[in-house]
Amino acid sequence: MKNNVGTIDKTVRILIAVAIIVLYFTHILTGILGIVLLVVAGVLILTSIAGICPLYSVLKVTTLGKKK
Repeated sequence: MKNNVGTIDKTVRILIAVAIIVLYFTHILTGILGIVLLVVAGVLILTSIAGICPLYSVLKVTTLGKKK
């Protein structure tokens, strides 16, 4: 698979994931919703590190920008 997640997209994903993790561990997000969002945060971090978003691949979207 080709990379399809750009730098700004990676940064936003990581910031959202960190916010979810902080909210979960400060007990603002609790219960099933907290657990589901914690899993979403994990997926956001993994896709940021890998640089590949499977949903983007299916939709044929990329945030990398144009190559020179």
